[in-house]
Amino acid sequence: MDKTMSPSSFNPMTSGQMTKFYELLVAALRKSGLPSEPTQNVLESQGGVLADECVASLRKRVEAVSNMIVRHVKVNRTREPQAVLGATGRKQYTDSVVVKNMPRDGREEDDVFFFEPRKSAYDRHGNISDENLAEEYDFVGLKPDPYAQAQVNIDDPSFADECPNGTHWKDADGKWNFAAFVLWSGERHVLVDRRGNDWSDSWRFTGVRK
Repeated sequence: MDKTMSPSSFNPMTSGQMTKFYELLVAALRKSGLPSEPTQNVLESQGGVLADECVASLRKRVEAVSNMIVRHVKVNRTREPQAVLGATGRKQYTDSVVVKNMPRDGREEDDVFFFEPRKSAYDRHGNISDENLAEEYDFVGLKPDPYAQAQVNIDDPSFADECPNGTHWKDADGKWNFAAFVLWSGERHVLVDRRGNDWSDSWRFTGVRK
């Protein structure tokens, strides 16, 4: 069963989480090589502002993941890409070369996250480019995994009826390829091909933790 993470379902940040964040911040500061004297000057004159900016940055990332849907899957990475698509039972619109080279690396058991990019990532027509989408993946700390995405749609064929989902990756020539699962004209489809245009705002995008 899918889990939707919404702000109303969250308890306040715990002391343990605060400690963890503090430890990560200290580790990053140790690596920074910042000089002591000017750093002290900044802390004395702007310390409060820096703390507020740090919290604001964390808040943006929390808000970005708060509406995610999460599915746990067990993935057969030994299966050939075409066999993976066949296991979905969907009508296929694919390019055989793209299918053959579909990335299969990843964990055998994983959580798959379905997210919506930030509104600022879309253009005025409500479309998002693959370049901007790649930045959104980085922002939420996820990476594409078409095998894991396919497994969600294998396990639950009706999932994409209400949640059309896509992902993308670059091929050896640096071109964007994609996989998408959608209900179209009452029929379930899977599309795997080269990108020729931007994504509309009707899609959720899938990924796993880096």
